[in-house]
Amino acid sequence: MPGDRTFVIAGAGLAGARAAETLRAEGFTGRVALIGSEPEIPYERPPLSKGLLLGTAQRDDAYVHDRDWYAGHDVDLRTATTISAIDAEKHRVRLSDGDDLAYDKLLLATGASPRTLSVPGTGLGNVFSLRTLADSDRIAGAVNGATHLVVVGSGWIGLEVAAAARLRGATVTVVTPAELPLRAVLGDRLAEVFLGLHREHGVDFRFGARVQELRGGPDVAQVVLAGGATVNADVVLVAIGVTPNTGLADQARLPVDNGVLVDRQLRTADPDIFAAGDVANVDHPLLRSRIRVEHWDTARHSGPVAARAMLGRDAEWDRLPYFFTDQYDLGMEYAGWVPPGTEAQVVIRGDERGREFIAFRTVDGRVAAGMNVNVWDVTEQIQELVRAGLRGRTVDPVRLADPDVALTEVFA
Repeated sequence: MPGDRTFVIAGAGLAGARAAETLRAEGFTGRVALIGSEPEIPYERPPLSKGLLLGTAQRDDAYVHDRDWYAGHDVDLRTATTISAIDAEKHRVRLSDGDDLAYDKLLLATGASPRTLSVPGTGLGNVFSLRTLADSDRIAGAVNGATHLVVVGSGWIGLEVAAAARLRGATVTVVTPAELPLRAVLGDRLAEVFLGLHREHGVDFRFGARVQELRGGPDVAQVVLAGGATVNADVVLVAIGVTPNTGLADQARLPVDNGVLVDRQLRTADPDIFAAGDVANVDHPLLRSRIRVEHWDTARHSGPVAARAMLGRDAEWDRLPYFFTDQYDLGMEYAGWVPPGTEAQVVIRGDERGREFIAFRTVDGRVAAGMNVNVWDVTEQIQELVRAGLRGRTVDPVRLADPDVALTEVFA
């Protein structure tokens, strides 16, 4: 009977919490066990590098639901607990507290972990990564107007923390092996927008630089670069990306390659095990490629898709990649996907120098992605252009660049 079934969710982040919410909303009356390694109830991560560091958001604002919601919806939430092993044949999981749970369906929403530096000195005080609420609390407590922060890495998290630190009065240096911040994601021209933004706010960049050692004691005092140059540091943030947490999938002998391999319904090779959020590498039906996306939007929406698929509903993951950032007075949304190694042309609509524009990345005349900077309420239209491009429709670049032409009228 449906009410006798047990669905277990490994990972009590945004994807896991939204899956539990959807199971109840869809009428599932069986047992729902939500297992999370952190002591916190499920929360969203964007405030960690934005509002919580700036003091413009409260801790409670990050929570997906308040604590009473889980008991009120009969969700067995277990915090500070992990699933240590899966017995897929017997449909059982072993918990870190020694308990065993039988499951009918299992969702892996185990997220990702920050990559670490493999250099001497990473164990010094005030060397941080940013993944958890506790990390955000520690960074917020360590960074003030007298702080010299060194950010290792020039991706989204590193730049968001750099912006928050500068707004709090700290001195900031970004150390990166890249030639431009966000270059791999945005390409040279759009990366220059973010470089100019941060330089205007006093951030120092060390490009083409690799960390050789962290020195100090007990707290970090210097970052030593390859070649011997040094940068003084009171706080170091290591923001060099994340690695999907595939340990449970590996142990269960599920196919893994840059995440847990799942089909368009987020189902693994085992028909009773699913994966969602940062850990899932999806066979995307629209992009016709495998893709793993680490951003908030994916966690927020893939949890519900997995929940409906676990219930046997007609659900599939066909959402376009989407992410956003807020840095200083710049707000940005990005939708779409340019395959790695693909040459894309950039078409600008609006005031690029004034940082109020939409930048389209086109491939063979088709819109592959769009980034709106301080221009709002256009995300749905951008996504429709991307979807049209995936269907083979091309655009007129002159009309695409003209703000007086509606985005619905830019096709060739």
